[in-house]
Amino acid sequence: MHQETGTQLVLMLPFLLMIGAYIWAGIISNRHHKTWPVTRYVYWTVGVICAAAAVVGPIANRAHGDFTMHMTGHLLLGMLAPLLIAIAAPITLILRTLNVKWSRRISRLLKSRFFQAVSDPVVATLLNVGGLWLLYTTDLYLEMHHSLVLHVLVHLHVFLAGYIFTVSMIYMDPTHHQRSFIYRCILLVFALGGHGILSKYIYAYPPAGVPRAQAEAGGMLMYYGGDAIDIVLITIFCYQWYKASRPRTTSPYQPQVN
Repeated sequence: MHQETGTQLVLMLPFLLMIGAYIWAGIISNRHHKTWPVTRYVYWTVGVICAAAAVVGPIANRAHGDFTMHMTGHLLLGMLAPLLIAIAAPITLILRTLNVKWSRRISRLLKSRFFQAVSDPVVATLLNVGGLWLLYTTDLYLEMHHSLVLHVLVHLHVFLAGYIFTVSMIYMDPTHHQRSFIYRCILLVFALGGHGILSKYIYAYPPAGVPRAQAEAGGMLMYYGGDAIDIVLITIFCYQWYKASRPRTTSPYQPQVN
């Protein structure tokens, strides 16, 4: 019992450090810049908690034998946490916290060909949705429950692929390799379609080792839960598109104020 509690605390430590580091960076940067918005602390904290819930705690523990709980963890780790963390604009906070020398180094790194390739919506979609198809339509899902290393790698991939996909669609941080709204819109439609089709496939063809009743419940949760999170993503995307394309000229017919 004590050993299990100690393990849970060790697993929680990286997430607590992430929350503390973000708050510390915000306080430090406020000394030289405009006050960092409180809402972004909230987005970051809730996002990190969502990611932590998929790795440690009751949801993570039950996910080993309950596919519905596993799918709950997938929605938290692969969709909701990446979205909230992306909205918190961590790259912007890092750049304004560090000194000029280190900020330029990070900027050069973000401009590299590697990040240009990874941030392309096509690559991000393949990593995200393609990875999920690989997980649930092969024996990978069954194998990861028998290997701790594989289990960790799959969860790490789910989060990173979800984050890369999110930031390739909506630009909350400085983005050096921006793609057009039309291009991103087309890939977003394909990605959402691929995610929805996969959830129906899971409903009809349970992954290896998953009872049919759990697969049906998990597939429905993936379908409707994914849609709920995608609505937020689509709303932000459309708002950014509207802001970028709206007329910037001032109308000559201004109402007169007496």
